[in-house]
Amino acid sequence: MDYGKIANQIVEAVGGKQNIVSVVHCATRLRFVLRDTDNVNENALEEMDVVKGTFLTNGQFQVILGPGIVNLVCDEIQVSIGGVSNTSSQVEPTEKEGSLLQRGVKLLSDIFVPIIPAIVAGGLLMGINNVLTASGLFFENMSIIEAYPQFADLASMINVCSNAAFTFLPVLIGFSATKKFGGNPYLGAAMGMIMVHPDLLNAYELGKAELVPHWNIFGLSIAAVGYQGTVLPVLVVSWILATIEKKLHKITPVWLDNLTTPLCSTLITAFITFIVVGPVLRTAGDLLATSITWMYTTLGAIGGGIFGLFYAPITLTGMHHSFIAIETQLLAKIVETGGSFIFTTASMNNVAQGAAVLAVLFTTKNEKMKSLCSAAGVSALLGITEPAMFGVTLKLRYPFYAAIIGSAVASAYIAFTKVLAVALGAAGLPGFISVEPHNWKNFAIGLIISFAVSFALTIVLSKKQKEKEKQSIDKKDEKVAVNTSEKQHTIFSPLSGEVKAIEESSDETFASKAMGDGVVIIPTDGKVYAPADGTIEFVFPTKHAIGMTTKQGLSILIHCGIDTVKLNGEGFEIFVKEQQEVKKGDPILTFQPEFIKEKGFSVETPVIITNIDQKTCKAMKGNIKVGQELLIVNEEE
Repeated sequence: MDYGKIANQIVEAVGGKQNIVSVVHCATRLRFVLRDTDNVNENALEEMDVVKGTFLTNGQFQVILGPGIVNLVCDEIQVSIGGVSNTSSQVEPTEKEGSLLQRGVKLLSDIFVPIIPAIVAGGLLMGINNVLTASGLFFENMSIIEAYPQFADLASMINVCSNAAFTFLPVLIGFSATKKFGGNPYLGAAMGMIMVHPDLLNAYELGKAELVPHWNIFGLSIAAVGYQGTVLPVLVVSWILATIEKKLHKITPVWLDNLTTPLCSTLITAFITFIVVGPVLRTAGDLLATSITWMYTTLGAIGGGIFGLFYAPITLTGMHHSFIAIETQLLAKIVETGGSFIFTTASMNNVAQGAAVLAVLFTTKNEKMKSLCSAAGVSALLGITEPAMFGVTLKLRYPFYAAIIGSAVASAYIAFTKVLAVALGAAGLPGFISVEPHNWKNFAIGLIISFAVSFALTIVLSKKQKEKEKQSIDKKDEKVAVNTSEKQHTIFSPLSGEVKAIEESSDETFASKAMGDGVVIIPTDGKVYAPADGTIEFVFPTKHAIGMTTKQGLSILIHCGIDTVKLNGEGFEIFVKEQQEVKKGDPILTFQPEFIKEKGFSVETPVIITNIDQKTCKAMKGNIKVGQELLIVNEEE
């Protein structure tokens, strides 16, 4: 793959070198700060095979390429425009758009999307293994490998390959999640390995184990149980690990950091995992499983519908693995129970997720989404829903709602007709193998209901979503029309000090006006206030810079000190958060000028307008106090 050619095409599509203020990358996306986003040719970007999507947020135009390629293309773009590549850990603003639920879904999506290929591969291999080992599928009371023993070793090898991604799922999640939370991803992977270490009791064997091994440490008894196939525990553990690691980096001397920080982070997190996080979440899973069993056996079709509705959300947490113990008991006492209701419900859910994804495949015009939907949809129908949920339905939300409704309706029918599984297998279309033949008809009707309801609802909700997006665009256009009618705007000084021309900045990026036009203020104190009425767009993680948009649509950057990003937030205190509305004169941050000088950094504070033509900005000079006129912006006709 010619990364240089790809880089040149992207540079041209975003308006050329002259339109790029800066570019960095995160795990999956290029993040551009552009002078004028109207110069972007989104059609050209969408036609590129490597580009998986684009969007504008927090003043950044983002181009999604995916892991493994984004860093290589970014390096080529940096060479092309003559910049220096940066890591996202220092420059990427924290994204806090949308509700708490939406941010949580986005977080899960960002963590799971990079590992989807591994899960898809494992799921499809599992389907092949089921075909080879299922009794009665092609031969009466026999499987393919029983009829042709020469294929037995092939089936065994495929089984190992199919189970690997799920057996060691905490390793994959640990790497991806810790990276997302700002920690060392390799420490996250190591923590995942600890959680599935072979010396621990395998989590799948916990329900059948007569004796659970324990460690006795300083009189404390700790269960030595693994977390194979789990999701929620390793997500929480990854956050704890990243948090501890970042704290230790700040307080540990540089000469000792590389030695003690990984050691302490891993050991402390391991103790927290096995003493608190693991047992608590495992207990929560057991309580959930017990409650669901009572609900299903007591409420019949209503209970089945409720279980089907919540099966996908339960799967997101990984607590569905707690059902294995219940299924084992149900099948062990099959004469009394008749079989497992959990497997049939899971089959309805998986087909519903697959149907919703296939509906998106038929409705979307995004070729990259189509490519993802084809693989994820087939995988879900065969029993593996993670790619479908984390890659498509949760990301778009409305297909997820359609899928859980389809699952609920179908599960209610299955419960009403008392269709149960008599063996474990792949939940989905291959589920017939685990159901007795006399129940195949009702099982098939349930699958058809699940598919039809989910597919149809996704189509309907897709149309409503497009109408909603169109209305949102119309409102934005109206807002822009109102803003452009106001031709002169005043920006007031956010702090007291001596005002100098932006060209006098000691930082070449600001002095060249690459970031925009404005001034440099040499502050007399460290108190910073809102220079106008507006909205806080981003607060840099290192607290040294804040971006806001005024009511008139001007984007303002206040950058306290030069290279103060290297202080990692020391000496700064923030009083606002992203998307917060502020009034002129509201306190937004403070910093310690003397501390910054002691650390060898300049306290000069650029105040920049990043989204207007340089010729339209008139700046005051000399000494100024907070609240006095600083910049007069005249918009061109």
